[in-house]
Amino acid sequence: MNFELASMSLGLMADDATDLLLVLVPDGFKPGRDRLSRLIGEAMKSQALETKAGKLLSAWRAPGVAAERLVLAGAGDGSAVQVRTAVSAAMAHVKSAACRRLTVAFAGPCAGGALRAAVLAVADGSYVYTTTKSKPEGRKVHDVVIAVAAADDALSESFRQSAALVCGIEWAKEWANRPANHATPRQLAEAALSLAKGKIACTVLGPKQVAKLGMGAFQAVAQGSQEPLRFIELRYDGAAKGEPPVVLVGKGITFDTGGISIKPAPEMDEMKFDMCGAASVLGVFRTLSELKPTINVVGLIPACENMPGGKAVKPGDVVTSMSGQTIEILNTDAEGRLVLCDALAYAARFKPRAVVDIATLTGACVIALGGVRSGLFSSSDALAAALLTAGESSLDLCWRLPLDDEYAEGLKSPFADVANVAGRAGGAVTAAKFLQRFASGLDWAHLDIAGTAWKGGAAKGATGRPVGLLVDYLLSVVKEQGARGSMPTKAGRSGRSTGTRSKGGL
Repeated sequence: MNFELASMSLGLMADDATDLLLVLVPDGFKPGRDRLSRLIGEAMKSQALETKAGKLLSAWRAPGVAAERLVLAGAGDGSAVQVRTAVSAAMAHVKSAACRRLTVAFAGPCAGGALRAAVLAVADGSYVYTTTKSKPEGRKVHDVVIAVAAADDALSESFRQSAALVCGIEWAKEWANRPANHATPRQLAEAALSLAKGKIACTVLGPKQVAKLGMGAFQAVAQGSQEPLRFIELRYDGAAKGEPPVVLVGKGITFDTGGISIKPAPEMDEMKFDMCGAASVLGVFRTLSELKPTINVVGLIPACENMPGGKAVKPGDVVTSMSGQTIEILNTDAEGRLVLCDALAYAARFKPRAVVDIATLTGACVIALGGVRSGLFSSSDALAAALLTAGESSLDLCWRLPLDDEYAEGLKSPFADVANVAGRAGGAVTAAKFLQRFASGLDWAHLDIAGTAWKGGAAKGATGRPVGLLVDYLLSVVKEQGARGSMPTKAGRSGRSTGTRSKGGL
């Protein structure tokens, strides 16, 4: 999908021979003397057009307008949220129409957040999954022009970030949407390796290397599957070598049957989405490759399937994690925390400034927050505040939940250092308390995206969340480092940033 930012008055917009002209009309719009402004003014005067966000008025070959199709969309107060509502409604309205070239025009002032909301809403509304279809139709919109009255430097930078974010979100959607037999741990590792260019390096570890590291919890989850596990390490070296990285840890369960504690059959197909945390990490690195910010980032993905079988881990088994802590596995369907705990222990070797794990971890979080906000847990108030702020700025919302010590009582085990479940009550919190044990000494946060990473029903598919939140957080770190005088990366500083290594075979 190609995006272009253009400075264009409403008068010039009327002469734009595009397939579809979508004009965002805010509250208080004052029409000028040009043809398009007069048309909008007359529609408002007759009450055929309302400026409430999402209200639409469409026409084919409107007089005085060169576009084949014209859609006027109310944009409310012009904020990012209301612009997103307007563009999403318009894209749903014209989804079946042939429209190779789309122009989205702001009839009023445009801030950076609103511009980004428009770009992302167009991309989301036109996205089509095609990989495993024999005769894919593909997306109907290919070229998009975002037209504003004046594209200054700030808007240009917002546009650049938005276009890069679309690349990352759609990369995350692609890998999350693929069926599990087209997104195995090996294939996920190949996707990560394909990103290894420029400032990005990738290392992939196989079963022997993971065993040598002592990742007993990760191995336990994988042992019931014929698909061998992969531990993926991505590195983006964009800042000075001594600058501590942010580590992102994505849960990569490429299919989750529940193991011996098997799930019910209805909707089990959606468990291909249990690697959306991993997909979001891949998406972030795809965006980093476009933006090239001055920051160091590490991405860790423990990837495997959770399957029943003769070798599968059993309820009551005790395993030893990489940290040395022993775990009684009371429920094999609580496997995400088992692969993450070893990845969190591995993350400590990077001496990170912060660690954020991202996981479709608990149904309890879906019950608590639904599909609107991701659950946020953190041992650091500053890190939690930064992630909450990033969620607001990206419209990729999260909500902080507690980590009181009392919630860990149910994780006590008479046979191991800790049990992997603590009953149904407060399930999202007790899962986070389990992970917290393995993030000791780190500025750590956990994002439970079980309710936000994908949609079911007629709209079934991955959302690409929380790529937007994570990218905004990383860019806030760049600003913070810049404020205290962090130096940008020197060209050719380290050959490591361009290297690609694989161990254990793909």
